[in-house]
Order: sequence, then structure tokens, then C-alpha cells
Amino acid sequence: MASNQVWARRLRAAREAKGLSQKQLGIEAGLDPSVASTRINRYEMGVHRADQPITQKVAEVLNIPVAYLYADYDGLAELILTFERATAEQKAYLLEVAARIRAGSQ
Repeated sequence: MASNQVWARRLRAAREAKGLSQKQLGIEAGLDPSVASTRINRYEMGVHRADQPITQKVAEVLNIPVAYLYADYDGLAELILTFERATAEQKAYLLEVAARIRAGSQ
């Protein structure tokens, strides 16, 4: 599982890419407006990590898969995002390539 620092870095990058402030993200994810900014800031600083329900809501707001936040390696995180944003045809192709790679490594 990704360390708090990796999780925090990915959260911040996704939030900034979406153009949301920490407070906006927190409010849209259902946090109380009076603590939204502070909570997201603590998540992004790696002080705390959100529990699964909040992580799910944050991912929905940011339009990213939850797995992106938890991926151990940056390359894997990028593959997760690529797969999530791909068309059905592209996903089928990516899965074919993955199957070929697995078959070749046996």
C-alpha cells in the first residue's frame, strides 16, 4: 500500500489538476465547511489519511479511481488513470497487451 506521503502527493496533484481549493474539495466531498480546508490540508501534508468513505467521496469529486491514490508506484498510478479514462475499445486493447505481457513472462 502507498505510504502516507505518496497518497498525500497524489491527492494534492489530483486536486490541483481539477482546479479546486482544499476547502472546495472538502465541502464537495461532504466535510463540514468549518473544517473542510483543515482536513484536506492534513491529508495533503501526510499528517492523516482519510478513511475509506471519505477517500471514496474525494475520489468521486476528483474524478479519479480510488486505486490511483493507493498505488505503490507512480507508473502504476498512471496506468490506473489511463485505464480509467480509456474508452471501452482502448480498455480491451490494454487488457490484451497485459495478457500478452503476462504470457511472455511465464
